[in-house]
Amino acid sequence: MKFEFSKRISGVKASAVREILKMMKDPEIISFGGGNPASETFPVVKLKEISDDIFNNEPNSVLEYGITEGDNDFKEEAIKFLSRHGNIVNDYDGVMVTSGSQQIMDFMAKCLCDEGDVVICENPSFLGALNAFKSNGAKLVGVEMDDDGINIAKLEEALKMAKKPKFIYLIPNFQNPTGITTSLEKRKAIYALAKKYQVLILEDDPYGDLRFRNEAIPSIKSLDDEGLVVYAASFSKIIAPGMRVAIMIGHQELLAKCTIAKQTNDVHTNAWAQRVMARFLQETDMEQHLAKLQRVYDEKCSLMLAEMEKHFSKDCKWTKPDGGMFIWVTLPERIDMPTFVQNALKHKVAVVPGNAFYDDDNKRCQSFRMNYSMPTREQIIKGVAVLGALTND
Repeated sequence: MKFEFSKRISGVKASAVREILKMMKDPEIISFGGGNPASETFPVVKLKEISDDIFNNEPNSVLEYGITEGDNDFKEEAIKFLSRHGNIVNDYDGVMVTSGSQQIMDFMAKCLCDEGDVVICENPSFLGALNAFKSNGAKLVGVEMDDDGINIAKLEEALKMAKKPKFIYLIPNFQNPTGITTSLEKRKAIYALAKKYQVLILEDDPYGDLRFRNEAIPSIKSLDDEGLVVYAASFSKIIAPGMRVAIMIGHQELLAKCTIAKQTNDVHTNAWAQRVMARFLQETDMEQHLAKLQRVYDEKCSLMLAEMEKHFSKDCKWTKPDGGMFIWVTLPERIDMPTFVQNALKHKVAVVPGNAFYDDDNKRCQSFRMNYSMPTREQIIKGVAVLGALTND
């Protein structure tokens, strides 16, 4: 039988990162290609202790259907935690628990975009979000990045388009894939433009608590006084991704529609995971927990950067993040990036080609993404030496 797929899904390609993760079954592959948190930071003992207690004393509470908006105890604890660095919930806001922040991207496009509607994104940006927008019929308009975030002049040009964009998608903290952090000055300028043109912002913040250098910068959501910012906060990177729990915060009117979208999607987020997360936040010294994570990420990032400095050709360039999981490497014009990535794979080292992260993945690109959270110290040292040799060929 020949399948006739919808136009919306026909133009969406498989995730380059997911495809690379399949290769990890080969024990010889050193992967700098994934986006997983460091598994050695997972609080396995505490999560098991809480889960055992729930199943021993109140099993039915997590085995029945839950409400679509999410477990109230978890939402309360999550908001307390997320509000440490500034207010993110206003009187006009609603709060919903989602099955990972990927679901938030899908709901935003599903509820706001008709076929051909425009979504502005950073160029490059998180390919999972870009695929979610495209699969809902949105047209992506990428705006290039500066060293301190999206280019403001070009953002305004995009906002002046004849077809008004539905929203701007941003990752202000340790952006995926570049590792860039948007400065406070630019966050204010972005919000000012959103107000001027009355365009929503989707602020995706999965990495903000993985800061290991410099001071935290207020979120764009904390600047919001009109209900223009939707805030996506994932617990995947600071507790465990397999639990698939995230928080969506935005204007009640929008959240009401997103709730309906969720009811047609998965009804509600995993009840067990929400209850375990609520207890974890209640019973854990989160600052101490985060400090442990930050030390691991700092050590791995510093090691990777030091090894790159030692082995990479001097005409290569790369970002030096203050947190998060990623380093963005730009090769000199003498090296063809796709060929470099293929050669690296032949030498058993996996990285993600940079064009996968653009609004149009057919664009010529000289960059690739490296992840330092997943590999061991030994793998970082060995893998960077292999890549370095290829840059010097």
